[in-house]
Amino acid sequence: MPQLKANGLTFEYDVFGQSGAPAVLLIMGIGTQMIAWPESLCEGLAARGFFVIRYDNRDVGLSSRLEDHPVPTVEALMMAVAAGQAPQASYTLSDMAKDAVGVLDALGIDSAHVIGASMGGMITQVVAIEHPTRTKSVVSIMSSTGEPDLPPAQPHAMMALLTPPADASREAAIQRTVDLFTTIGSPGFPAAAGELAAMGARSYDRGVYPPGFLRQLAAILATPPRTQGLKGVKVPAMVLHGVDDPLVPLGCGAHTAHCIPGAEMVAVPGMGHDFTHALTQAVYLPQLIRFLERAEGRG
Repeated sequence: MPQLKANGLTFEYDVFGQSGAPAVLLIMGIGTQMIAWPESLCEGLAARGFFVIRYDNRDVGLSSRLEDHPVPTVEALMMAVAAGQAPQASYTLSDMAKDAVGVLDALGIDSAHVIGASMGGMITQVVAIEHPTRTKSVVSIMSSTGEPDLPPAQPHAMMALLTPPADASREAAIQRTVDLFTTIGSPGFPAAAGELAAMGARSYDRGVYPPGFLRQLAAILATPPRTQGLKGVKVPAMVLHGVDDPLVPLGCGAHTAHCIPGAEMVAVPGMGHDFTHALTQAVYLPQLIRFLERAEGRG
């Protein structure tokens, strides 16, 4: 896959569709590579006349790793949060939003429909707030505004997210992917046999980087809530959230939709916190096509 330079870093990226078509920028979640955006989703959007871009965030996959920056511990981050303090962080979600805009700059794109999942949804929100002229519409998927009094993750889901692989082997990394998404995944749209293991294997082979996960977690916790900023978003917006999400509960998505004027809230029974093939075909692809075509004035 190609690479580009943006915001002083190198980003691995991939595109689908014709470059002159309306752009859709996909931003993935914490510690998760761009390949978590299913190719069937990207190809499906491209087939409807969109130019789809997905990329590895900084500190994940094949993009730049900030190896000269300190690696926080989960314990230190949680202690800071418990004390009501912003933890020490090498960067914030605002810096990652500048990365997203830098990707658009490098590709010569003035503005895009910006879609983010989980932490990517948070980055998407920051792009809409801080770079409004670059944003044609926003979709926040299974994400949150960052308000501290919103419903927390269920303990077993947070434990699954924060539990590292048993060791550094490929087998352990694959098993960790299976365990995580079995825990936080969609009960109504389960993964097919071997689907989670295949994703874990592909991610490992591209390159896993645990320190990047911790720096991204620090970025989330060090970024102020977006509640007030979202009230000024003036582009079409949709919040897509699972009723059965144990990691970022539905109330977080509902609050996001409440904060963005005119935002559409789509709550999906049986949806958790994942991108299975079944969920992509039944929910993500039809919902995103409908929203994007309406935002483009096609429907």
